[in-house]
Amino acid sequence: MSACFITSTGTDLGKTFVTAGLVRTLRMQGRGVTALKPVVSGFDPENPTGSDPAVLIEAAGGHATLPAIDVISPFRFHAPLSPDMAARAEGRVLDFEKVIAFCRSAETKSEPSEVLLIEGVGGIMVPLDERHTVLDWMVALGHPLVLVAGSYLGAISHILSALDVLERRGLTLLALVISETLPSSVPLEDTLSTLRSFAKIPIITLRRQVPQTVTDADFIHLASLITGS
Repeated sequence: MSACFITSTGTDLGKTFVTAGLVRTLRMQGRGVTALKPVVSGFDPENPTGSDPAVLIEAAGGHATLPAIDVISPFRFHAPLSPDMAARAEGRVLDFEKVIAFCRSAETKSEPSEVLLIEGVGGIMVPLDERHTVLDWMVALGHPLVLVAGSYLGAISHILSALDVLERRGLTLLALVISETLPSSVPLEDTLSTLRSFAKIPIITLRRQVPQTVTDADFIHLASLITGS
């Protein structure tokens, strides 16, 4: 089994877009693939088809019903806040050990030839409860990562800080995906040029002005980094 954790420097930067693109690409290649988004904030049960889990289910060829969402996203909260705050607003606590156990269970159910994609929530330091962050989640699982980030003013510092933290915690980063931020006072090419000087890993760019520039080749490349083929 090949596994990868899709994380980010922040929220609404394209984690679900990247994960769904990988699901479609791997299916096109004839591979079995399971995509999970275990923890979700901002979930509206009255509109499940508008949620991030729905995007992943539909990318896998399924129908985004609530039972189907239960399978890949069991820890859901209504408020669009960090999971610790969203859970508190409902009088609940997100059980970190149950999140890890859920992911481990998916690993044991996967065939050796299959790919398991786990999409995180928010950025790498988002609190899950009073003691654990997404970073702790990633360390506990130990899977290679894809980091999704923006190109806004200040993004370079956020990205390099994230890369440093991930390296210090012994995590393997397969690729950096830069999701273009619009509007931005910083030219995208300048951001990419600087990042290439510091980040010695593959960098893939999602250009918002021309969505079609996110080609099958980009996702095929990213998928190959995950599967090692």
